[in-house]
Amino acid sequence: MGDHDDLRKFITDLAVVHGKVVLSSGIEADWYVDLRRVTLHNQAAPLVGRVMLDLTADWEYDAVGGLTLGADPIAVSMLHASAPTGRPLDAFVVRKAGKAHGLQRRIEGPDVAGRRVLAVEDTSTTGSSVLTAVEALREAGAEVIGVAVIVDRGAGDAVRAAGLPYRAAYTLADLGLVA
Repeated sequence: MGDHDDLRKFITDLAVVHGKVVLSSGIEADWYVDLRRVTLHNQAAPLVGRVMLDLTADWEYDAVGGLTLGADPIAVSMLHASAPTGRPLDAFVVRKAGKAHGLQRRIEGPDVAGRRVLAVEDTSTTGSSVLTAVEALREAGAEVIGVAVIVDRGAGDAVRAAGLPYRAAYTLADLGLVA
């Protein structure tokens, strides 16, 4: 099996939780994909970085990140996976709100102004979290070249309607789930 198949197995074995849950979008579902169980796992995290780099290999960007918390481990995995490729990436974290102390930055990490960046998310149903990150990145002067998620739960149309290319490593069908 390759990285893509290996990561899918981690997702189906560790991240898919059955039972009633309310998603961040407010939608009620019969199952939840808790990707932090995968993105923070010692064997799965390196796969996350490689799979997401492969998914976006034809896009030109030099920094990756998104709204904290879902995007943070993805960005760090991609940062580490990119190091040996000759195309190293920086990572950044978009806070949900600006800090009231210190440097009062909303985006932590290397400066994104004037840079081509990729916005990532672990899973997205409505696109609202990743689009919040996109708005903050644009306000900071970054050029957002696209959005990539590990699992698409339906956000593609909303992200594309916002004028951004959108890719997902896995669909619900790939994981044997129904919307």
